[in-house]
Amino acid sequence: MGILPRNSTDAKNQVAYMKALLVVFVSVLVAELGDKTQVATLLFATDTSLSRSGVFAASALALVLSSLIAVVLGAQVSRYVSPTTLKSLAGAGFVIIGIWLLVSARS
Repeated sequence: MGILPRNSTDAKNQVAYMKALLVVFVSVLVAELGDKTQVATLLFATDTSLSRSGVFAASALALVLSSLIAVVLGAQVSRYVSPTTLKSLAGAGFVIIGIWLLVSARS
């Protein structure tokens, strides 16, 4: 299983595919910046008894593993639920979380 489309030799399709992968990359990068996982990694990196490269390797492997789990689960769920329904559910979930955060910030 490669990164480029299996049956496409058309350069236009490959460029569109790479753009889609770039959207995934940027989305995950932005979502991870400043989240609790990054803060935890930052705190581990301040521990002088741990090597910085070890902290990097462990946190990178953890992100790769969690991404693998998400991809495997997503592939399985997509067998039973349409992508449109999944996007709608995910969007609704994010809206609900956003509203909850706004409401709890006022308390």
